Amino acid sequence: MAGSSDSGGAADGDNKTLNFKVSLDFKKEFKGFAVSQGITMTELLKEGFALSKKKREK
Repeated sequence: MAGSSDSGGAADGDNKTLNFKVSLDFKKEFKGFAVSQGITMTELLKEGFALSKKKREK
């Protein structure tokens, strides 16, 4: 998970930090969902972003 590579990203050394604040409840739900799906929070964020872009480009 944390050390796993994903299909659309750069190597770990090329990754940059993305900082923003969310509520504690959102963080717990987001992290819990990622864990339940066996993916990292980064992978979940990237997947959600891709889906949002696709929906909004129609």
